[in-house]
Order: sequence, then structure tokens, then C-alpha cells
Amino acid sequence: MAAHTPGSVIQRIKAEYIEMPGLKLLPAQAERLWNLDRADCEAVLGQLVESHFLQKTSDGAFVRADALVH
Repeated sequence: MAAHTPGSVIQRIKAEYIEMPGLKLLPAQAERLWNLDRADCEAVLGQLVESHFLQKTSDGAFVRADALVH
């Protein structure tokens, strides 16, 4: 995340999940999409799960937490 502050990366990821409610990404896909190394990607996704914005699915993908509510 050398070129971005952690907060700006989190805001960008949130914005993309809001713009595309059905977005479902595996960690490797998220790393490529947001140009993050593995450690930074895991940290950011972990923060978004802890804040209940994202949820990890049984297949290891990340989706908006409200997308899994029926």
C-alpha cells in the first residue's frame, strides 16, 4: 500500500462493493484488482469483515455482508 493510505484503499474497496452489490472476489482476485500485496490485501479485507461491511463465504470469497441476508 505504499502509494495509498490504508484509509483510501478501504474507501475505494467499499465504493466498488457499493457500486457492484453482487461483487464476489477471492483474495487473489482482490489483490490483482486493487494492486495490493497479499499481506495488505488480507489486512484490508480482514478490517472490512470485522466492521461487518464484508463477509467471507464458505468458498473463501468476499461479498458485501448485506448481500447474504435473505
